[in-house]
Amino acid sequence: MSYWEHPKQVHRARAVDVHDVARAAAAVLDEGGLKALTVRAVAGRLDVAPASLYSRVESVNDLYDLALDSALGDDRALDQAVAGAELQELMLAYFRHLGQHRWVCQVIGMRAPRGPNYLRLSERMVVLLDALGATDPLGAAYTLSNFAIGSAMTAPMSGDERAAPVDPGIAPNYARLHEEHAVDAEAIFTAGLSALRSHIEA
Repeated sequence: MSYWEHPKQVHRARAVDVHDVARAAAAVLDEGGLKALTVRAVAGRLDVAPASLYSRVESVNDLYDLALDSALGDDRALDQAVAGAELQELMLAYFRHLGQHRWVCQVIGMRAPRGPNYLRLSERMVVLLDALGATDPLGAAYTLSNFAIGSAMTAPMSGDERAAPVDPGIAPNYARLHEEHAVDAEAIFTAGLSALRSHIEA
């Protein structure tokens, strides 16, 4: 169950602010990745007892949901893109966001993002895709989102991809092309996005 399906009501005057919890969880994930996120770690960052967090969340899954949406909402470039950019610029801003918070791709693989910031992003995507003539705007939005997530997950490995040798005895054409090709993760994403758009808008 998503946090957004069961947000806890505040019954104490000095309850921990849920926005502080969300930002603290995102900071823990930025610094240490998925394994670092615990109720105790977030409580320590907020300088409160772990029990205090349970006035706002039920489990670490709620922390994932809150961190995911908080990181998105705190990204000014992406927020501006959601407010008025066209599709190419919006998806590029999202790709860059995913690259800045590498844990986000992993969390989306575990938790469907349903927070208000993600809903605004999703709404903007389907509106733009509908305006472009996509026959299935939601399906097209999933396609573009999954492409962005996959591209962002592999982007940090582009240096290793360039450095890793290819045996020409096994793959002669691939070896030749690999030797000639300059790996630029953002350029590859942009080219792939253009190809997907051409198919969606056809």
